[in-house]
Amino acid sequence: MEKLEFVIIAAAVLSYSFVSGRLANTWITAPMVFAAFGFAVGDAGLGLVSLSISHGAIHLLAEVTLVLVLFSDAARIDLRLLIKDHSLPTRMLAIGMPLTIAAGTAVAMALPLGLDLVHAALLAAVLAPTDAALGQSVVSNPAVPVRIRQALNVESGLNDGIAVPVVVLLAALATATAVQETSYTDFATFGGLQVVLGPIAGIIVGTAGGRLMDAAAGRGWMSMSFEGPAILAAAGIAFAGAELIGGNGFIAAFVAGLCFGFVVGDRCKFILEFAESEGQLLTLIAFLVFGAIMLPELLHGLTWSMAVYALLSLTLIRLVPIAISLIGTGVSPTTTLFLGWFGPRGLASILFALLIVEQLGTHQAHTIMLVTILTVAMSIIAHGISAAPAAARYGRMTRAQGDCAETEPVSEMPTRTGYVLAVIEEEKS
Repeated sequence: MEKLEFVIIAAAVLSYSFVSGRLANTWITAPMVFAAFGFAVGDAGLGLVSLSISHGAIHLLAEVTLVLVLFSDAARIDLRLLIKDHSLPTRMLAIGMPLTIAAGTAVAMALPLGLDLVHAALLAAVLAPTDAALGQSVVSNPAVPVRIRQALNVESGLNDGIAVPVVVLLAALATATAVQETSYTDFATFGGLQVVLGPIAGIIVGTAGGRLMDAAAGRGWMSMSFEGPAILAAAGIAFAGAELIGGNGFIAAFVAGLCFGFVVGDRCKFILEFAESEGQLLTLIAFLVFGAIMLPELLHGLTWSMAVYALLSLTLIRLVPIAISLIGTGVSPTTTLFLGWFGPRGLASILFALLIVEQLGTHQAHTIMLVTILTVAMSIIAHGISAAPAAARYGRMTRAQGDCAETEPVSEMPTRTGYVLAVIEEEKS
């Protein structure tokens, strides 16, 4: 990366930090600002930042960001509390997510996108994960009942990790289909190693790392200032260790995060504060890169069928499966629509496209890339603008209902952003 490009990116982060508090409760979101700024300084704008999607620095940034996000998102979800009193996100993940992938596959096959079944399923899987950061006003707004905002928070924290093995297997199958020398036996062997050895490495590293850290901190051997860097070390060891033995590093990072958070328990808040600052910085840079490098791709090759799919991906492809998954929960149709709409597509889809889809190098992979870029761009705008007003209006509606399924008490788990603020508020009360 050239010095000028580094200065531009650093200046963007510094400038936004000055007004971040002022913009926190407005329709102007950080992903919106950084994507727009990236487009303005990229080749499609002023030409100050000139990098290609295949540039090594971009792939390194994407890898580090995805590893940290998968690990920290998993670590902040308390599996005990999830099983105990979070039935809504459990249904949305166990029923809604597979149905979303199935619906996305069917729509991709029906539209003239030129995708075969494997690539259609890959597109659906890449766009299945949600990103609560694009609608932060929803998951952090106290006007929205805790049960509802935690449903979206927990769903977005786990669905990217759940999507990883699906995306990896479909990408491997797409490669086996495209490369005639690769037999389906080779594909089965490769895929099996990826999804078996990855979790094994994650369980070992996450459990051992968590127990060692808990013991060291409990005996006073470990300084609190090093509890934060421990998350980077554990995530990195899980990722690299899995890759060394033939497993998938991203799956390992996610599983390690789950085990790490389960073992360290309450001490995880210090780790999450550290991951929040580092992860937030990487996320902002990723959206800037999205605007500078990926958005200009839409100027070449975009078709009406891609636009239709992107629109359906943000609406019916998610809304219908979520509605089915919530049958019998007692929540109102308004809540079902609210939970269905606030499934923004963001960071995970961008990183999947950069790390997995782009490397396939086929025409169908390029189509998946364009649809993903368009869907995320539409989501940044639509969900960013609608988050604050929709959360306020929905909060008023649920307060008027009084005691109902939506207001049932549930435990709170930290969100990806705004965790430090939540801790401060908790300490004040």
